[in-house]
Amino acid sequence: MANNKKMVEAITSRDVDFAKWYTDIVKKAELVDYSGVKGFMVIRPYGYAIWENIQADMDRRFKETDHENVYMPLLIPESLLQKEKDHVEGFAPEVAWVTYGGSEKLNERLCIRPTSETLFCEHYAKIVNTYRDLPKLYNQWCNVVRWEKTTRPFLRTSEFLWQEGHTLHETPEQAQEETLRMLQVYEDFYRDTLAIPAIVGQKTEKEKFAGAEATYTIEPMMYNGVALQGGTTHYFGDGFCKSFDIKFTGRDNKQHYPHQTSWGVSTRMLGAIIMVHGDDDGLILPPKIAPVQVAIVPIAQHKEGVLAKAAELKAQLSADFRVKLDDSDNSPGWKFSQYEMKGVPLRLEVGPKDIENGQCVLVRRDTREKITVPFENLQTEVARLLAELHDGLLARAKANLESKVFVAKNYDEFIDTAANRPGFIRAMWCGDSACEDKIKNETGGVKSRCIPFEEEKHSDNCVCCGNPAKHEVYWGKQY
Repeated sequence: MANNKKMVEAITSRDVDFAKWYTDIVKKAELVDYSGVKGFMVIRPYGYAIWENIQADMDRRFKETDHENVYMPLLIPESLLQKEKDHVEGFAPEVAWVTYGGSEKLNERLCIRPTSETLFCEHYAKIVNTYRDLPKLYNQWCNVVRWEKTTRPFLRTSEFLWQEGHTLHETPEQAQEETLRMLQVYEDFYRDTLAIPAIVGQKTEKEKFAGAEATYTIEPMMYNGVALQGGTTHYFGDGFCKSFDIKFTGRDNKQHYPHQTSWGVSTRMLGAIIMVHGDDDGLILPPKIAPVQVAIVPIAQHKEGVLAKAAELKAQLSADFRVKLDDSDNSPGWKFSQYEMKGVPLRLEVGPKDIENGQCVLVRRDTREKITVPFENLQTEVARLLAELHDGLLARAKANLESKVFVAKNYDEFIDTAANRPGFIRAMWCGDSACEDKIKNETGGVKSRCIPFEEEKHSDNCVCCGNPAKHEVYWGKQY
C-alpha cells in the first residue's frame, strides 16, 4: 500500500490550495502535458478520450437539431477580418498573425482564427441566394488560437479545441429562437451528461460577444465558488450580413439580409469537470463521458482461475459499458489508487473467494461504497450504480451551487459578501456599465455573470449607485 499512500499524498488538498490541487490533478491523472510554447498544451490520450466522449454526445445533439458539420480554413486574411469593425476590435489583443510563407514575407497578414464568423460569412455570401437556401445550420469542430497572457491547462490556453455553430435564418424571430434553442442544448448537456447544474441568462451589454446584438451564457459554479463561463450563444441580427453583403431574395421577391447566430463550447469543459466533481484523491468522472466506466482489478491474480474469470466478466460487461481489465503486476492497492486518481466511476474487485461464492465487489468512486453483487446480476447492477452515481454527482454539485448563492441589497452587503463569501451574488443593477467597472475594481474582479431569465426584485435601486434598478444580475469571480 506504500505506492497508494505516496500517490494520494502527491495531491494538494483543494481546501488548502485550490489552484495547486487543480494542477496536481491535471498532471497526475495524465490529462495534459506542457509543450514548448506557453499556452499550447499536449492533450494526452486519457484527456483526449474524455473530449472524444464529450464531442460524440454533443455532435449527436447537434445533428438531432438538424445541424451539419463543415470545416473552415485555419487562416483568415486581415482584409476579411477587418470587414466587421466591432468584431475585429474585440479580438485584436488576442490575435496571432502569420507574416511569412516559407522565407517570403506575405503581402497581407493572415490571422490564425480566434473564431470563424468572418470565414462563414465569406462562404455564406457565395451560397445563399434565395429564401429557399435558408436556414443554414452549420457547425465546426476545430482548434482556435487566442494569445493569452496568463494560461492554465483547459481553463485558459492560447490554443484550445471547441465547436462553433454558425447559422443563417430568414427572420430575426427564427434566429433568436435558434440562439435560445442552442443555449438549452448546452444546459441539457451540462446537466444530463456532465452532471453539472448552471445559472443561465443573458450577458450585459459590456460582457456580450464582439459584434453581437445579444449574448447568452451558461455559468456553472466550481467547488470553490468561482464561476466558469461554460458556453455562450450569440444573436447577431443582420450586422455581419450587411458587412459581408450576404443577401437573399425573399418570398416577396425583394432583397433581404439574413439574420445570424453563433454558439460554442470548448475543452474548458474538462476544467469544469475537474473543479466541480474532483476531490483530494483525484478526478471523479461523470459516467457518460468517462473513458473507462468500470475498472476490473483481479485480487490474488496469480491464483488459478482469477484472471480467466476477470476476462470473462470484462467480455460480459463490454457489450454495454467501457471496461478495462488491469492484469498488470502492480499491487491491488496501487491499482485502487490509480483508478481513483483517474476518476473511474466503478471499480470491480474479484478474487478466489468471490469466485467461490459466485459474486464480485463493486466500489463507487464518489462514495467509496462497496456493493457485493452476484455474477448473474452484474449487468443490471452496473447500469443502476452508474445512473445513481451520475445523479449523486449532480445533487452534490447542485447543493454546492445553492449554498454559494447570496443576495445583497446594498453596496456594503455586496462588498462584504464579495470579500468573505465566495460564490454568486444576486443584486439589482441600473444598467450602467460604469457600475460594472466600479464593482470589478473595488472587489478584485467580481463581474456580472448574467441577467437571469427569471428575475427577482430584491430592491428598487441599483446595488452600486442607488439609481433605479433595471435588472437582477448574478455577479461573481470567474476563471
